[in-house]
Amino acid sequence: MTNAIIATTPAGLYCREGDFYIDPRLPVERAVITHAHADHVRWGCQSYLCARDSRSLLRARLGPDDRIQDLAYGETLKINSVELSLHPAGHILGSAQVRIERDGQVVVVSGDYKDGPDPTCAPLAPLRCDTFVSESTFGLPIFKWPRQEDVLRDIRSWWQANRAEGRTSILFAYALGKAQRVLAGLGSALGPILTHGAVEKINQCYRETGISLPDTRHVGEVNNRALLKEALVIAPPSADHPAWLKRFPQRSRAFASGWMRIRGNRRRRGYDYGFELSDHADWSALLRTIEECGASTILTTHGRSEELVRFLCERGIDARALTTLYGGEDD
Repeated sequence: MTNAIIATTPAGLYCREGDFYIDPRLPVERAVITHAHADHVRWGCQSYLCARDSRSLLRARLGPDDRIQDLAYGETLKINSVELSLHPAGHILGSAQVRIERDGQVVVVSGDYKDGPDPTCAPLAPLRCDTFVSESTFGLPIFKWPRQEDVLRDIRSWWQANRAEGRTSILFAYALGKAQRVLAGLGSALGPILTHGAVEKINQCYRETGISLPDTRHVGEVNNRALLKEALVIAPPSADHPAWLKRFPQRSRAFASGWMRIRGNRRRRGYDYGFELSDHADWSALLRTIEECGASTILTTHGRSEELVRFLCERGIDARALTTLYGGEDD
């Protein structure tokens, strides 16, 4: 795929005029990063550009030595004949849409986005453009998210019931973004909140950026069995294995994910509960955001691209799917 501003290459989306790549899949000289999830960040690039709120997360991901430049949301950077700016995507802390303008033509690369409430990141800011590169992780009509407050209420009820039965509540959620969204929404009124080390590391980045989270403790520091039975433990899905779980002999396991919309996913993975909470746009939000951008061309990435493209084309919209490697970590 090629247009006047961006093109697909083996290394990823490339802006020739600005000589930079957006979320490259291979090490490149100049990388513009939409957000700090691992499937959008490649190690080994010579330089990285990200939104200011994403800097500490990118530093935690890449290490102390990589060259990272940041921009405030809406700040414009002139690179050769193009103007580049970053704008809120509402996905996780520091997530950004990349706006590129040249000679009055505008391309917006969304990265990942959602338009629901989330106190841990800036809300999605739809941008008018000529070409919109949209994610489509949940690009099927069956994906329609319940209200966040209803999901948080259900998590609280599950936690409270487990406490009454003397079971540790173990909630699996992605360490970057989802875990902090749950923490901010729940607060700590019901009892202690303990976290896996991967979650606690990211919590520190959020707090340093000014995001308010309830008090948490690293679960590895807690040996009090009575406390464990009262606690909510938040851990990444990678921790869901017998060696890590053996410290919680009485437990209930749950997963917070948009994929819990499909009940078979919960059964196959053996969770006691599945909570439908996603950091991606559902079907309605995808269509709403695409309409609001006013673009004459829609390019879709990852997820259910074929279905979304077909739906848009049937309504007279110029839509095409791009092949990317995105979508490996977050939901």
